[in-house]
Amino acid sequence: MTDYKLTYEEQYKEQWDKLDIALENENTDDFRQYFLEMHPYDQSVYFLEQPKEKRLLIYSFLSPGELAEVMINIELEDISPFITEMDPRMAAQILAEMPADDAVDILNELDKEKVVSYLTIMNEEAANEIKQLLHYEEKTAGSIMTTEYIAFYETQTVKEAMQQLKVEAPDAETINYLYVLDNDKRLVGVLSIRDLIIAADDALLKEIMSEKLVTVSVARDQEEIAAMFMDYDLLALPVVDFQNHLLGIITVDDILDVMEEEANEDYSKLAAISETDRPSSSPFSAAKSRLPWLIVLSFLGMLTASLIGKFEETLDQVAVLAIFIPLIAGMAGNTGTQALAVAVRGLATGDYGNLSKWTMIMREALTGLITGFVCGLVITGIIYFWKGDIFLGLLVGASIMASLVVATLAGSFVPLLMDRLNIDPAVASGPFITTINDIISIFIYFGMATAFMGYLM
Repeated sequence: MTDYKLTYEEQYKEQWDKLDIALENENTDDFRQYFLEMHPYDQSVYFLEQPKEKRLLIYSFLSPGELAEVMINIELEDISPFITEMDPRMAAQILAEMPADDAVDILNELDKEKVVSYLTIMNEEAANEIKQLLHYEEKTAGSIMTTEYIAFYETQTVKEAMQQLKVEAPDAETINYLYVLDNDKRLVGVLSIRDLIIAADDALLKEIMSEKLVTVSVARDQEEIAAMFMDYDLLALPVVDFQNHLLGIITVDDILDVMEEEANEDYSKLAAISETDRPSSSPFSAAKSRLPWLIVLSFLGMLTASLIGKFEETLDQVAVLAIFIPLIAGMAGNTGTQALAVAVRGLATGDYGNLSKWTMIMREALTGLITGFVCGLVITGIIYFWKGDIFLGLLVGASIMASLVVATLAGSFVPLLMDRLNIDPAVASGPFITTINDIISIFIYFGMATAFMGYLM
């Protein structure tokens, strides 16, 4: 795979060299000329590569609006250090220049004292807009919506709407959708730019608007909203209260951020690691975030060791059984993780929406039975030709078949159960399912070995 960053630096090396020289010479005019020629994303890439002393120069070379464009293109979890290292007045101005929803996301990452300080310094209009959004619970529609939208009244004419649009469009987050309100400020319709252009100037908006609205409650979970964007192929989604008053809109770029955030969160849970464990984290921070999970898993691992100890007499009499412990435990863990991945993905994407949960469990049970039978048959044959003992082969093969059936059921049932209890299914992480399946498979293996000890000896 091509190293994107390396390709990027080679492509823009000449531009970067000019910027570096301008920074070294503290030449504001040259730096602004070269920097502002670049796309905002390219600007953010260059900015992130600079040490603190050069970043401080960049803050003095650019306006708050220009810096806001740079900050918007930086990952949310990386922005806080940059906001706090600059002059508070500059930081407040930058936050005020951003779309309100982006500013709220950044402020939610900061200490409350700093948030209050920035809001106090900020101009009143921007501060009030941000304060409104800060009140909403995190990861809900209210927390990710923006109030920078364009709305008309149904009694306005097309000509009046076009005049209003020209005034308000520069400050709007998007003009792909234009919303229509009644006299009580309730959302009643939606328009596109095309609708306005082709309509007669004297036509009333209520005559040309579409009443087929897709809306979302202000308290709706962001993960469910992401699913709505995919289902309806939306570019923006209006957010309303229980009386259908328009409160804001959620745009597709915000939903892409949500999808990335949810995917990272689910991956962290599936791997039993903290979301704060990032490649840029120090070894100490990484170890600190992983240790709690590892300690819990070590206690579960002790159950496995204790279980094997219960069958010490069986092992003493037939020591060869120990050879196949990793094989059985490993296969049970792997098949459980496969079933877990399918279940969590199905719940996350809504694939289970039209299917009975019991139908899915029976499907996984049958899948486990088929894979278990085939794997058990293969292992039985291998052990017979390797050890020359058909009973040992049958024992290990039967244990694998039973373990794979149970592991597949556990991998699919546990996430479904958690979803029913309104717990994030991703909490049923791979390491936990693997450890649980280790315990179950060892119990099955040694239980069967003890029961048929006479044949083995």
